[in-house]
Order: sequence, then C-alpha cells, then structure tokens
Amino acid sequence: MDISFLNHFMLNNQKTLLIIGSTWCEPNSSAAGHRMRQIMDLFLADHWHLIFASTAAKSPHRQDLTRLGIAEIQIQLNHSSFDIFIEDLLPTAVLFDRFMSEEQFGWRVRQYSPQSLLILDSEDLHSLRHTRHLLLKTQLKQDNKADFSILTDQKKLYQKMIKEDMTKREVGAIYRCDICLIISLFEMKLLTHHFLINEEQLFYLPFLFQRNPPSLPTFEQRKDFIWMGNFRHQPNWDAVLWLKQQIWPAIKQALPQANLNIYGAYPPKKATDLNNKKEGFHVHGWIESEQQAVKNARIYLAPLRFGAGLKGKLFAAMHYQTPSITTPIGAEGINQGLEWGGKIEQTAEKIAQAAVDLYQNKTTWQRAQQNGQQILNHHFDLSTLKQDFMQTIYFKIEHLSTIRQQNFIGQLLQHHQHQSTRYMALWIEAKNR
Repeated sequence: MDISFLNHFMLNNQKTLLIIGSTWCEPNSSAAGHRMRQIMDLFLADHWHLIFASTAAKSPHRQDLTRLGIAEIQIQLNHSSFDIFIEDLLPTAVLFDRFMSEEQFGWRVRQYSPQSLLILDSEDLHSLRHTRHLLLKTQLKQDNKADFSILTDQKKLYQKMIKEDMTKREVGAIYRCDICLIISLFEMKLLTHHFLINEEQLFYLPFLFQRNPPSLPTFEQRKDFIWMGNFRHQPNWDAVLWLKQQIWPAIKQALPQANLNIYGAYPPKKATDLNNKKEGFHVHGWIESEQQAVKNARIYLAPLRFGAGLKGKLFAAMHYQTPSITTPIGAEGINQGLEWGGKIEQTAEKIAQAAVDLYQNKTTWQRAQQNGQQILNHHFDLSTLKQDFMQTIYFKIEHLSTIRQQNFIGQLLQHHQHQSTRYMALWIEAKNR
C-alpha cells in the first residue's frame, strides 16, 4: 500500500475524513452512490480533506474522485497493512458506508486511531430491506400479490426483524459507532420506537436538493414512460419483472403508441432478454446522465414492492418534474403528509390505470409536478439541513470522550466484536500467508 501521499493530509492539522467504502462511488448508477457523493460534498464545502478507501475492484461506472481533490486508495481486507495506514493517517473522522464495512474495519480503527470519530452511514437499513423481501416472497407464494399493510407495519416488521441475524449485526454496528446517519424518518421511528435506540446515537440526513429546478420540457414536449434502477439491487429487478409481467401490458393496451424505457447499471442477460420492441418494452442498460432521459419522459413508473431507505429514482423524478406512479414502499419517508407528485397505488391494475390517466390528463399532470416540487422544498432543502449536520459532527468530535462513556452498550459490543472479529481476521491473514 502506497501511503506517501498521507503527508499532504497531515499538514497544518487540517480536518481529515477517511471513507471506507464497500464499493467505489457511482453517483450515476445508484441512489447509494448519489448519497455518498452528497455526503462528501458536505465535508468538502467545509474544507475537510477526504480520502476514499475500498477493498473493491475499481468499477467501470465509478466517479473519478481525484478530480474533486479526494484521494483514492485501495486497501486489503484482513490485512495488517491497514493498521499501518490508519495509524499514520490518524483521521479526524472515519465514515463506514455500510454496517459490513464497520464489521470489517471498525475494530482496527478503534485500536490504531482511537480518537477518530466513527460515523456509520446506513445508506438504508439493510435488515429492513431483507425482512421485507422475506415477507414479500411468502406473500407471493400464498396470494400472488403484495400486502403493503404488513410490509409497512412497524410493529410487525420489528417482530420479524429481531429474528434475523442481519438485524443483530446492523444494530450492533450502530451502537459501536459514535453517530449513525439515517436517511428515512420511517427508519428513524423504527429504530427509536421499537429498537429503543437513543435518538442522540442517530442523525437524520436524507437526500438534499437546492431550490433551483432546471428548465424543463412541457407536457406536450414529453412522451413515454421511464424506469431507472441498478440491476444489482434486488428490489429493482423485482419491480422490472412486475412491470413486464403485469403492469406494462395493461398500459400498452390502453396506450398503443406509448413506450417504456428502462435504464440501469449492470443489466444481466435475463434483463436484456426482456427487451421487446413490439411490446414497447425497451431495456437500454446503463446511462451516463439521467437528466435527458428523465426530463423528456412524461411519467416515471416505480412499482417497488420491497426495499428500504429513500428511493433515489423518485427524487430524480421530482427534481426533473416528471410525475411518478409508485407504491407505499416507494413513497415511504418522502411526502411526509404532503400530496404525492403523481399517484401511490398497491396493485398492478391500479398502478396501470393511474399511469394511463395521468399520461392523458394535462391538468392533473401539472398539479402532480407542483406537488413534487413542494415535497422537495419543504422536506429536503439543502440549505436547511447541511448546517445542522456539520454542527452535529463538530459537537460529537468535541465531546467524544463523554459520548463514548455514556454509550455502555456500544462499549460492550465493541469488546465482544473486537475480540471475535480481530482473531478471525488475524487467522485469515495468517492462513493467506
């Protein structure tokens, strides 16, 4: 590992953030990548030095972070070279992009850079998404349809989640860190009301947008439907299949001239095989910039039957003022009592009918546009949320010792996790020699 560049970051005691990523940042491929870019921008705007480290191979669609002044470094899993790296760097803060990153590297950071603030970005609650997937598969076997009343019931979700190993791992990582970034108010409530995690352990940081909507085509200038989603994300693949098998045929029958354009990174052959020009079902794969595709579409279809967090595709729809048809899962944590920028439905039949109606009704379509803008302006305004975030980070840094003393559960979990993970990692490293 080449660490000669570290001298640059240690000069003048400037603030340094080390990000340990499970994958490289791909803002144009996934909502997770877009969120990571937004978090990095918050620190860059406050004049922090950033280093992005990952064990993953550099992906074809990754953003070149060096152009933003962010150092990139490849690190090794279960290897003591990381210990030397982190001890030389001694970053002000370390951000783990998912709970798995904290499991792999958290104990090393605590041992070799104990004064670093530990930040966990949950992205979304993986255990919630996992549990909903299990519930959905059971529902589809029994009734061949999703029961959203169960999939969104926090009490029932909690009762199912606590039986899953992933939940225990994820909640453990939350406790072991000094602060955990939560993207959705639904997940904030789930963690505080059911898992009884202290709110001071969490920080609500959703997607952030500036109030500067771009110049956009009119209703008459737009046509067709759009869907976007990374094919490696299971909820997206499920939604594409639901579109293909049940939703799009009904829309196409009512609107014979319409097309559905599907975009997404890393489409497998089973996805590209769904492409059918006669049916107006077009699978395009990855697109470098979403702007042109989304702003020229008349309707955004997002029939998500499971998942967690906030859905980046629906924020893209609102940003480019493209009304959307989605489900209670898709809209979760977004409108927060405001009228949706399109329609929220629960069955294939109602989704298709809502899509057809909205596609043909200019007045309703324009009102949906306005609703989407109100949601962004009221709940996801960058200027309102960024200051609170950075103030919280500085408060945590200043009072780090006290915060850790008050987090006894975190200390307990660190003790056991440190021993088990440490010795497993050392055993793997010795075996690899």
